[in-house]
Amino acid sequence: MNKKEQQLQGDGGRFVGTTFQDLLDLEEVEVPAFLRDKSNPYMGDEDLSVDRYISQEFFDLEKEKMWPRVWQMVCREEDIPETGDHFVYDIIDRSVLVTRTPGGEIKGFINSCLHRGRCLRDESGTVPEFRCPFHGATWNLDGEFQGIPCQWDFEHIEDRDMSLPQVQVDTWGGFVFINFDADCKPLAEYMEVMPEHFERYPLEKYYKGIHIQREVQCNWKVGAEAFMESWHTVETHKQIMTFTGDANSQYDTYGDNISRSVTPMAVASPHLEGVSEETISRDILKESGRMALDSSEGLEIPEGVSARRYIADLNREIFQEASGQDLSDATMSELEDAILYSLFPNFQVWIGYYGNIVYRFIPNGNDPDSCLFDVMVLLRYPEGTERPAPAECVVIPADAPFSSVPELGALGPVFDQDDANLPAVQKGMKTSASGKVTLASYQESRIRHLHQTLDKYLNS
Repeated sequence: MNKKEQQLQGDGGRFVGTTFQDLLDLEEVEVPAFLRDKSNPYMGDEDLSVDRYISQEFFDLEKEKMWPRVWQMVCREEDIPETGDHFVYDIIDRSVLVTRTPGGEIKGFINSCLHRGRCLRDESGTVPEFRCPFHGATWNLDGEFQGIPCQWDFEHIEDRDMSLPQVQVDTWGGFVFINFDADCKPLAEYMEVMPEHFERYPLEKYYKGIHIQREVQCNWKVGAEAFMESWHTVETHKQIMTFTGDANSQYDTYGDNISRSVTPMAVASPHLEGVSEETISRDILKESGRMALDSSEGLEIPEGVSARRYIADLNREIFQEASGQDLSDATMSELEDAILYSLFPNFQVWIGYYGNIVYRFIPNGNDPDSCLFDVMVLLRYPEGTERPAPAECVVIPADAPFSSVPELGALGPVFDQDDANLPAVQKGMKTSASGKVTLASYQESRIRHLHQTLDKYLNS
């Protein structure tokens, strides 16, 4: 083991000052084992070619060898609660109908008529059957062929199986996933440690309070990678440095498909000095967008109480009321820290008891230079009460700022700051003199992990 490997193995890539594990030592309740779990093996320091982001040839390899073989999040179960409800999922050249059958099962059908190939549905909605808008060939909601006008002219298909071809479908945490590969491993196995780590957070019992989608002018990986490290905060998100332990974040990778970042909150960035507890508590309420309140008006931190303790207790009280759940055993970390998991290739979700943010970046058709960015926020509601209706997806124009969406609150300006970088990254890669991307050894290890898993598909 070389010096760099020993350093990373020894202290988890500690920057300066207090690490996330040090903060866990201050907890007054039992710390869940998954928070203590550190897993970040050294993965090398080789540069990446910019072709991985800008080349149509590389994009086509992903289309051929990766996307048809991975589990992909399509929608929430609550998006298709009733018989005939369906969601149209498009990924590059493929289209799938994910629907609720009369028996309550969720199935995924290839969105293509077996007559002349027209898409059976152009958009999500509710139907009693799938009837092709071209000539009227019809299938029931279980995918069984019901007939076609002028059936007398189709004697040659009488003995043919005309059922709609299906894809693999499974659910986790209230999300619906599909996989085009009939021989794929089960979703639970593909997700490795993730279901265990989320046991305290039954996302299937949460509801979708916000859903925004917008086109972004960058490769889908450029978009996803912007949320895989926190150290860009020092330049991109200066306004949150007073309450974000950016460079003290912990980064972990598990197997091929799972990685996470843990960024301490309600503590000042190690890049700053002399930030008071009052400033931390005031700014996190005003600027975070993830706390129980979005203003510090009328609040005053008690003398001798840390901002981390104060904000955690404030969140605990309001989150308990929102969910009807006793959160006396919740750690400060679970109540305020930015703990973000990624499931390869493009599904990202935050752990926590309230306001769980979900990200998804998917290719925008066959274009390697643009992608579609989905943001969802999952919220709690009191147990025993009726689940609120899920938010409909609001598609905003490509030139509209995220801050134009009032539901996002303080998150909107933060996304706008990220979005200001992404097209410039795509453009800069194209004009790069070196043709290479150089990654940090530790703080960008999740990005390297994504590419190493991607290569296992492309080289298979």
